[in-house]
Amino acid sequence: MSRAKPEDDEYWNSSKFKAFTFDDDDDEFSRLKESKRAVNSILVDDDDDDEEEEEEEDGVERVSWSGEPVGSISWSVKETASSIRSGSEQSFPKIDTTPSLSKQGSGYSLSSLFKAKSKPFQSFSESFSDTAVRTYAPELRKPKSDGKDFVSDLSPEETVRRMQKGRAFSLEKFRSLQDKLLLLYEAVAVYDGNLITAVLIYLKKSLSKEILFRELMARDVALRHYVHYLKEMGEQKLLVELMKALGRTEDMALMQYKEHLNIKDEGQRRDFLKSCLGLPFSQDDATHVQDHYTLLERHIIIEASDKKADAEIFKKFPRKASILNMPIITTLYYSCFYHYGESEGTYSSPANIRKTFRISEKQYILTALGARAKLKSWFDVDSLFNTKNWLGYTKKRSPVGFHRVVDILQKNSAPVNVLQEYVNLIDNPELKLSVALKYKCHDIVINTYRDLKDRQELVVYREKLERDSPEYRKIQELLNNVQIRWKN
Repeated sequence: MSRAKPEDDEYWNSSKFKAFTFDDDDDEFSRLKESKRAVNSILVDDDDDDEEEEEEEDGVERVSWSGEPVGSISWSVKETASSIRSGSEQSFPKIDTTPSLSKQGSGYSLSSLFKAKSKPFQSFSESFSDTAVRTYAPELRKPKSDGKDFVSDLSPEETVRRMQKGRAFSLEKFRSLQDKLLLLYEAVAVYDGNLITAVLIYLKKSLSKEILFRELMARDVALRHYVHYLKEMGEQKLLVELMKALGRTEDMALMQYKEHLNIKDEGQRRDFLKSCLGLPFSQDDATHVQDHYTLLERHIIIEASDKKADAEIFKKFPRKASILNMPIITTLYYSCFYHYGESEGTYSSPANIRKTFRISEKQYILTALGARAKLKSWFDVDSLFNTKNWLGYTKKRSPVGFHRVVDILQKNSAPVNVLQEYVNLIDNPELKLSVALKYKCHDIVINTYRDLKDRQELVVYREKLERDSPEYRKIQELLNNVQIRWKN
């Protein structure tokens, strides 16, 4: 067995640091070798910069005083995290990965590791910070790191602290999974969204997505920040994969469906929507996607036909825009404008569109009324409201109030006789009078005041009319009629 140099013995025996000593005691050294086997190759390194060769003949491996491992020593991230959540007492967990230990004040010797008393971890940061080093390895010799970059010597906790203060920092030094997760833990602990996102970006670059997804599953705060980050950056594909890994199948399906917005060609978009039909949507969402696919398929057919159509209505009212990618109600309006009266069997007929997309009677009436009134097709307007009772008599009926019908007709410049016909259909007398006054339906106003026997209102209204107009003369005749018993 080769012996250490005399000056080495002198150094270790004269040092005030009592972590352990290299002496000639065979029993002590045998216990040292047994300790080495127990922890699976913990390394010891001499700090003398002038010595290039170390003693390895007896199987004693090394760990540098700067703290960077030469062999393999680590703690299980999962076991450490479990101890934090449970708060139970435990010593160092079992070794399974290789972290980058904090350089500043973090030299571990064999004796210090085994002489130190175990205590429960209070946090990830405490288990790797200077406090933890002082707890588990007291009175270690301070490493010679004066000439090294200070930023690269920082622990995760110190790095996060510098990030908070806007000072120089480096994340690239944290190469092991353990250190990266510790860095994320410290970032979450300070409740700083920007800081958490910065760490997540580094983890995204330096970890495989499978490992990153797995670790984020147990960290809700970090997961929410990561999802938000992917949404903001438009990384839809990665977001879909994350939702799938999390088991959130409905969210995954919706995010995949959203990708249709990035497809410009209508044929390709239709094919993509068709491929989405089998995704695990909720019942309501599945119906929506099915309608979207059917509508776009219908649009492509109608557009191809109407682009070369030579019907009179297309010449009189040229199309201002393509029908492609329009909403269902806009499609119905287009159909009522250009294809009204077509048989239900055609894709472009209003009846077919109404049936296919389950459009309510109320919505259909309002849409068709707007389209036909725009064309001044008053006969078609009447046909929307004409119904026959069981005796065969025709009567006007509407699923919407007739005052709304009057509003739409007036906006499309309907003649007074058409307006008055529908104003008369309003059931509420006060509402009828209000609408008649608003749209100057003089005959209705005059007849209403007559029925109310309100002489004063008739006089006031007469002053608003032109003299010698039919309405003015009609009011004058009513005022002169002695058979009417006015209430005022």
